[in-house]
Amino acid sequence: MHDHLIRNGTLAFPPTFTLGAATAAYQIEGGATEGGRAASIWDTFSHTPGKTAGGATGDVAADHYHRVTEDLGLMEALGLDAYRFSISWSRVMPLGEGDVNPAGIEFYSTLIDGLLSRGIDPVVTLNHWDLPQALEDKYGGWRGRETAYAFEKYAEVVGAAFGDRVAIWSTHNEPWNNSFSGYGSGAFAPGGTSHEDALKAAHHLNLSHGLAVQALRRTITRPDARLSVALNIFRVQAQTPADEDAARRFDAVANRVFTGPMLRGEYDADLLEDTRMFTDWAFVEAGDLEVAHQPLDLLGVNYYEVMHIRQAPGFVPGSETAGGTAFPGSEQVEFVRRGDLARTGMDWGIEPQGLEEHLVALSAQFPDLPIMVMENGTAFPDEVVVVDGTRTVLDLDRTSYLADHAAATHRALSRGANVVGYLVWSLLDNFEWAAGYGPRFGIIHVDYETLERTPKLSAQWLTRLCSTRTVPVLSSSGSPELDAQLATTSADR
Repeated sequence: MHDHLIRNGTLAFPPTFTLGAATAAYQIEGGATEGGRAASIWDTFSHTPGKTAGGATGDVAADHYHRVTEDLGLMEALGLDAYRFSISWSRVMPLGEGDVNPAGIEFYSTLIDGLLSRGIDPVVTLNHWDLPQALEDKYGGWRGRETAYAFEKYAEVVGAAFGDRVAIWSTHNEPWNNSFSGYGSGAFAPGGTSHEDALKAAHHLNLSHGLAVQALRRTITRPDARLSVALNIFRVQAQTPADEDAARRFDAVANRVFTGPMLRGEYDADLLEDTRMFTDWAFVEAGDLEVAHQPLDLLGVNYYEVMHIRQAPGFVPGSETAGGTAFPGSEQVEFVRRGDLARTGMDWGIEPQGLEEHLVALSAQFPDLPIMVMENGTAFPDEVVVVDGTRTVLDLDRTSYLADHAAATHRALSRGANVVGYLVWSLLDNFEWAAGYGPRFGIIHVDYETLERTPKLSAQWLTRLCSTRTVPVLSSSGSPELDAQLATTSADR
């Protein structure tokens, strides 16, 4: 209803450029004990007192499990080219291996068919952190090599079931969080606090990625389907030249621990040396790196902020801990909170220029690999208001953020970056992992009591982006007070 606040811009994406939105299974589905689904590590973690804000769980989340038809209608109204979602492994294979749950296959088949009938390409992520609890119990989760082979079988199952229809497959989403937040810092499920376990998990995620790519290539039949992985490759910037080694150290254990094996077939020597105090890497077996390094059709990149790094001034050699931090050796590195940056509701610095530079740099580093921005979005406080009897959310800050980052993506494309798509995070307000239901990333508001959906101004922005293929900008509202806000948020476009 506030469509007059948005006007067409002048930055035009090519007709083949993919525009859409993304979600993740545990964050939106609910139906946690329905349809044959078994527990995942996030069910266990969120039900453990003190692990999530307010004791929040994904038991209901946005109730997408029961509202697929309604949500498909919303996506159709948005005019999306593509919708990225993840499959709940424990909904399809409750024990993570062995028997397949027909009701789980049917649920995702219905979703995929619903997307295709509305002209929306399905983009499927196999693992968005919700490992079946049964595999955590049996093998130690991603600490155990056996979990990688279970993932291969799971990929075969879903590849055979949906491989005739899915447009893009992504093996993992942000394996850094899966391993280092899940097994190193304890902030995410399953809550482990061992750097050695985090590095084991990272390796087994790399191995499982390669095994899953091989499994998908054996089973999918859609001729134009593309295989990918979605990495949160951090944009790292040293604060001063004296901090370059700190930035190198962070880049090794945050980025190259995955891009090395997946995209180059090796672990860099400095990574192995930096982490030698935590592990001897004996879990890397002969042939593992060859398996991990499979040809991909697409590189998924998730972008939220630039990591500004400096050498920790008080670091004492030998003081490193064996776990409980976000990455091995973190005592040597300090993150700089730039006071000159506007910040999101997550307290993340807003730097659209960082996305532009990131895409250009990654294209230079991997020149033969098309890149899709598979996640970009922001959380801000939202207020639902009623105007002329209609509920709405006038989220100028989120709309401005998306417009700035879409424009940055376009600038990167203009500079020669091999960028082929941009997906907004997130379609719906949802369970934001350990942060519970406080942060709202959605372009569609979800009332967590009634589960009513209310498209925000940012949803109208995305609709205009998809329909015109130009980056929309905020326009005049006719209200002096609102126009002042619009002028501020649109100043750099």
